Amino acid sequence: MNTPDDTLWPRKTGRRPPGPTMVEWAYDQILSMLMAMQIAPGARIGIDALARRFDISQTPIREALSQLEVEGLVSKIPNAGYRASPQMTRKELDDLYALRLLIEPGAAALAAERMTEEQLAALSEIQDEMGQVQTGTGIAYARFAEADAMLHHLVALGSDNRPIAETIERLHTHLHIFRFLYATNAPQEAAEEHSRIIAALLARDPEAARSAMYDHLERSLVRTVRASEANEAGQDGDAAAGG
Repeated sequence: MNTPDDTLWPRKTGRRPPGPTMVEWAYDQILSMLMAMQIAPGARIGIDALARRFDISQTPIREALSQLEVEGLVSKIPNAGYRASPQMTRKELDDLYALRLLIEPGAAALAAERMTEEQLAALSEIQDEMGQVQTGTGIAYARFAEADAMLHHLVALGSDNRPIAETIERLHTHLHIFRFLYATNAPQEAAEEHSRIIAALLARDPEAARSAMYDHLERSLVRTVRASEANEAGQDGDAAAGG
C-alpha cells in the first residue's frame, strides 16, 4: 500500500481545525495539497492517513473527497478509497481550450448585457478576493484557483443562456488547469486579465468583454502548456538521473 511522505503531508498540530465546518476545512486542506502536487496525479489517497494528520475523524475527510470527486479532481476506487485524477494530456488541453475559445468569449459578451446587479456585485467581490490571495502557497493558491473558477461560473450564469452555461459547467476545467501552474506567476498574470474581464462586464460592454475573455483564454493556454512541458521535462530528467 502506498503511504504519503511525511515531508509532504501536513503533520498534526494539536489544534482543532478552524472555519465554519470540519468538512469545509478538510476540503480546503485536501484541495491545496492537490493544487500544490503534494498529492501527485494518480496517487492513492489514504483516508486514514489524512484523518491522522489532520487530527479529525474520517467522516469529514470522506465528505470532502466526495465533493472533490464531483469536481473531477479525485476518483473513487471500489473497496480501496480514492485516487487523485491524472493530469490532462497535451491533446486534451488543446481540445479543451479550442472548445472554451468557441464558447466563453461569446458567453462573456452575453453576460455583459444580461448579468443581474447581484451578479455584478459578486464579480467585484471575487476581484477583491483574488487581489488578496495572489501570493503565498498551499491554501492561498487553492483559494485563488477557486475564485478563478467562480468568475467563469458567474460569466456562464450571467450569459442567461442555459445550453452555454451547462456546457461550461460540465467541463470542470479550472481546478485541473491550476494543478499545472503551481509555483509559477500564473496568479499575478491571471489577476490582471480577470480585472479586464470584470471591468468590461461592469461597464456592460459586450465587445470588450468578448475580447478580454478571448485574450485571457489564449494566454492561459500558453501558460498551461509551458508549465506542462516544464513538468514533463523535469520528470524526464528525474527518470534519467535515476536510471
